[in-house]
Amino acid sequence: MLVKTAPLTDVMRFLGQPTPVTWVEAALPEIELLAIDHANCEKKAAATAMALMNRYPGKTDLVRQMSRLAREELRHFEQVVKLMEGAGMHWHHVTASRYAAALRDEVATGEPDRLLDLLVVGAFIEARSCERFALLAPRVGEPFAALYTALLASESRHFRNYLSLAERYAKTAQDVERRIERFRQLENDLIAKPDREIRFHSGPPG
Repeated sequence: MLVKTAPLTDVMRFLGQPTPVTWVEAALPEIELLAIDHANCEKKAAATAMALMNRYPGKTDLVRQMSRLAREELRHFEQVVKLMEGAGMHWHHVTASRYAAALRDEVATGEPDRLLDLLVVGAFIEARSCERFALLAPRVGEPFAALYTALLASESRHFRNYLSLAERYAKTAQDVERRIERFRQLENDLIAKPDREIRFHSGPPG
């Protein structure tokens, strides 16, 4: 199965550093584990969108886009669960990777920097998800290959939405670039350093 590369151009420019090949090789035998972690990530993405809606109710464009994003993330969760059931995969508890928590630990506590940081972090999470779907889709069997290919487009759109909101609500364009560069360094470090367990957003096993 071929994956269209066009949506990845801006994504990879934004991320700066690609996922290590060793992560891909370690992930392929662990599709059931990744499916569970992926489903959990979709739930968390919906929860994050709803938290932004509740925290910033006066920002109409943000509320509208986050409402749409939350619905899409929950639909993706349902799709993953359905595919797992069809493939005879069994749900069990999976601990979260350090990735999202480590990024959010660096989010500013005061406004307006907090909103800008949350949006930039959201852009990185969606962008990395997009890249990993593109890496996995050609190498996994059906039905996950078709799902990952379909999700490539939606995750790319979510990435652009988060980034456009960050640009809209930042005081200056320089503020956006400054925060992107700060989080890019952290994000690149997180996906390059070895992790004890393979997860959808983990580093390579080490």
